[in-house]
Amino acid sequence: MKKLTIIALFAGFLTVSLSSCREQKSQKEEVIEEMQDKGADIKIKDDGDKIKMETEDEKAKIKTDDDGNVKIKVKDKE
Repeated sequence: MKKLTIIALFAGFLTVSLSSCREQKSQKEEVIEEMQDKGADIKIKDDGDKIKMETEDEKAKIKTDDDGNVKIKVKDKE
């Protein structure tokens, strides 16, 4: 019984420690990956401060200002 308890505690600790180390993506990274998956044309200006992406169905613009604030605009082409 004692051995079973130790195994259960170890398994629980291992589960929590591995699941908390997952990489968190920012909204900017998610939009870029989504548009890349759709085969978008990507244009980068000002060393990555302005990113424009366009597919047949939608457009996305990402702007980063001097303070590090990110503005994301996604529009459908309808």
